[in-house]
Amino acid sequence: MWGLVRLLLAWLGGWSCMGRLAAPARAWAGSWGGPGPALLRTRRSWVWNQFFVIEEYAGPEPVLIGKLHSDVDRGEGRTKYLLTGEGAGTVFVIDEATGNIHVTKSLDREEKAQYVLLAQAVDRASNRPLEPPSEFIIKVQDINDNPPIFPLGPYHATVPEMSNVGTSVIQVTAHDADDPSYGNSAKLVYTVLDGLPFFSVDPQTGVVRTAIPNMDRETQEEFLVVIQAKDMGGHMGGLSGSTTVTVTLSDVNDNPPKFPQSLYQFSVMETAGPGTLVGRLRAQDPDLGDNALMAYSILDGEGSEAFSISTDPQGRDGLLTVRKPLDFETRRSYSFRVEATNTLIDPAYLRRGPFKDMASVRVAVQDAPEPPAFTQAAYRLAVPENKSPGTLVGQVSAADLDSRASPIRYSILPHSDPEHCFSIEPEDGTIRTAVSLDREARVWHNLTVLATEVDSSAQASRVQVAVQTLDENDNAPQLAEPYDTFVCESAAPGQLIQVIRALDRDEVGNNSRISLQGPLDPDANFTVRDNRDGSASLLLPSRPAPPRQAPYLVPIELWDWGQPALSSTATVTVSVCRCRPDGSVASCRPEAQLSPAGLSTGALLAIITCVGTLLALVVLFVALRRQKQEALMVLEEEDVRENIITYDDEGGGEEDTEAFDISALQNPDGAAPPAPGQPARRDVLPWARAPRQPRPPGPADVAQLLALRLRGADDDPSVPPYDSVQVYGYEGRGSSCGSLSSLGSGSEIGGAPGPAEPLDDWGPLFRTLAELYGAKEPPAP
Repeated sequence: MWGLVRLLLAWLGGWSCMGRLAAPARAWAGSWGGPGPALLRTRRSWVWNQFFVIEEYAGPEPVLIGKLHSDVDRGEGRTKYLLTGEGAGTVFVIDEATGNIHVTKSLDREEKAQYVLLAQAVDRASNRPLEPPSEFIIKVQDINDNPPIFPLGPYHATVPEMSNVGTSVIQVTAHDADDPSYGNSAKLVYTVLDGLPFFSVDPQTGVVRTAIPNMDRETQEEFLVVIQAKDMGGHMGGLSGSTTVTVTLSDVNDNPPKFPQSLYQFSVMETAGPGTLVGRLRAQDPDLGDNALMAYSILDGEGSEAFSISTDPQGRDGLLTVRKPLDFETRRSYSFRVEATNTLIDPAYLRRGPFKDMASVRVAVQDAPEPPAFTQAAYRLAVPENKSPGTLVGQVSAADLDSRASPIRYSILPHSDPEHCFSIEPEDGTIRTAVSLDREARVWHNLTVLATEVDSSAQASRVQVAVQTLDENDNAPQLAEPYDTFVCESAAPGQLIQVIRALDRDEVGNNSRISLQGPLDPDANFTVRDNRDGSASLLLPSRPAPPRQAPYLVPIELWDWGQPALSSTATVTVSVCRCRPDGSVASCRPEAQLSPAGLSTGALLAIITCVGTLLALVVLFVALRRQKQEALMVLEEEDVRENIITYDDEGGGEEDTEAFDISALQNPDGAAPPAPGQPARRDVLPWARAPRQPRPPGPADVAQLLALRLRGADDDPSVPPYDSVQVYGYEGRGSSCGSLSSLGSGSEIGGAPGPAEPLDDWGPLFRTLAELYGAKEPPAP
C-alpha cells in the first residue's frame, strides 16, 4: 500500500530559498491494522505541481530545495529514492536514503526556465518499485539580471525641415531577456538622454517625435539623439540600456534665391559671334537638389535684343551669351536687369517668398580690328547681252569701320569668274564686262568680290555679286525639230497633215512671239495656217496635190515680233503615200524611202559610191594576203627549201660587214666556184671582196645602171642585200623556172642570154618580172 507522500520544506537562510508544495498529497486518517472498522482509501499516485528555485543563487554548498518521503518508508533504511530527468545527477541530486533534493550550481533562467524530472521510490535490496514514478517540474524563478538592449540600434532617420511639433521621426524598440510575466523585471520605460529640446520619445512605445517647430536644415542639418530604455518600470534599481538615433533634416524649398551682388559687369569683343559666352551669373540658394534649381531671364528689352541668358545643365548658373552681332562703332555698352527664379515652388512655404531676385548687368563692347564692310550683304546687277567689252555693269562699295578714310582695294576671285568675263576697278569697285556676253549661253554670272584694306592685307571681306545677262532679240525663230511627214493619196481636201511648232531662244516676251507663214501662191500644193501660239497647221488644200515620186518640200517662213524683228525660212518634207483603210502607210515612193530628210539624190549616190569603193579595197586586200600565203606553202613531198638561219647578234652599224656569214642564204647550185688554192668555207666570211664594177661612161642609163649594180651584188658574196630582202619559196630541184633569188645569181641583163629570155613563156603572172630583167613587152594583138 502506498503511504502518504510528504514534501518537507527546507529552511535555508529563512524563507528565501524555500521550496513550495502547491498541493501535497493527502490521505484519509487512520492506521493500518488498528482496532475499529477498517476504512478503505483510494490508492493515488503522487500529485506534484511545481518546485521553484531562484536563479543565479550560489552558496558554498549544494542548496536543499525539497524532500521526497513516502509512508512506506518507516525509517528502516529499506527505501531508496531515485531521481531521473533533465539535469538529474548533474544539476539536481537526491539523497537516496532521505529523499532530500539539492541543486548543485547556479541556474540562469534565460538559458533554461524549467526542468522536468521523474521521482520514484524503490526497495533498496531488490530495486522493486515501492511507488509508481511520478513527474514533477522545477521552475527557475526569475530575478532582474538582464538590462534592456536595442537589437536594431543605432538608428538613422530623416524628417523634413520646418516640420510641425509632434511629427513622427522613428520608433525605437528595446528587448529585456527577463521574464515579463513575473514582477517588473521586463517592464521598460523610454526616455531621452540627449537631444532635448529638439526631440521627445513616447515612454511606452518608443516613438521619437519632433519637440520644437521650424527646425531649419540650413542652420543644423543633423542631430544625434540618445534614447534610454529602463526596466522595473523606470524605478530606482532597474537596469537600463541606450541607443543613438541620428536624425537628418531633409531639404524643402524654404529659401528664395539671392544674388550676392547687385551689379555685374562684363566685357565682350565686337567680333564675338552669336552664341559667344559673355559671363556667368549665380544666385545663391541654400536649398539642395531640385529645390535650388533656377531659371534666369532678362527683364529689359534693350538687353534681350543683343544678349540672351540660359541656365547651365546643373540648373544653378545663368549663362549670358551674345544673341546678335555687336558693333563698337554703333553702340559701346548695354545695361539691363536679370532675374533669377526658383523653378519648383512649394505652396506650403509661399509665406517665406517671393522666390526670385534681381540684379543689374552692364556689358561693355570692346573695339576690334574689323575687315571692310560692304554697303550691301549681296549685290544683284544686270547688263544687256552682246554689248562690247568695257560696258559698265555696276559698282560695289565697302568701307573700313575702324577708319573711314582707310583705302580699300577690290578684286574678283578667279574661281568665281573662270572665263574672265568681267573686270573690276581696284580703287572704286566698278565692275565692267571683259567680253561680249550671250544670254542664251549663260544667264547668271555669280561673282565673288574681295575687299581688302590697303594698310592691312589680313583684313579682307567678301561679297556675292550676281550679274544677270539681259536678253536682246538676236536669235531668229526656227522649227522645233526637222519635220518629215506624209499624206495619203486618198486624203480629203483640208485634212490636217502636221502641226508644226517653232521656238525662239530669246527670252519670253515680244522677242519670243513667233508667227509662221507658208507659200503665198494660191496654186500651192499645201496650205500653212498660223495658230498664233508658236505653231502652225500644215493642211491639204481644196484640191489634192498632184501625185509624184519625189516628196514635196514646203517652205515655211518664221519671224518674231522683237525689235528689230528677225525671220528665218525652213522646209517641211511631205511624201505622198499609199495608205491602208485604217490610215496607216502601206508604201511610199521609192525615192521617198531611199532619200532621208536633208540628203539629196546626188549626196546619196556619193555615199553609196564611197561605200562600194571601200568594200572593193577590203576584198582586194584580203585576196592579196590569201595569194601570198598560198605562194609560201610547200607541199610535203617537195619539202626542200633554203636554209634560214636566225642570228641574235647585234651588228656594229653600217661599217660592220663581218657580223655574220650570209653564204648560207645562197643557192648552193648557183654559187661561184671557189678560188683555186684554199678551199672555200661556208661558215666564215670570205676575206676577198669582189671588185666593184666601174660606171660606164656616157649618159646615164637607168636600166644599165641597175643591171650594173645588180651584177656587182651578185658577184660579191660578202655583201648582204641591204636595199631589199625578199623571201622566196624555193621550189626544189626540177622546177621549170628554177630559183627566183638574186643571191648567188650570175645572170646578166641586157648581155648574154640569161634566165630573162624564157620568162615570156611563163604567162601573165611573170610579166612584171620579165620587164624588170629587160625583156621586151610583147606586141599588142
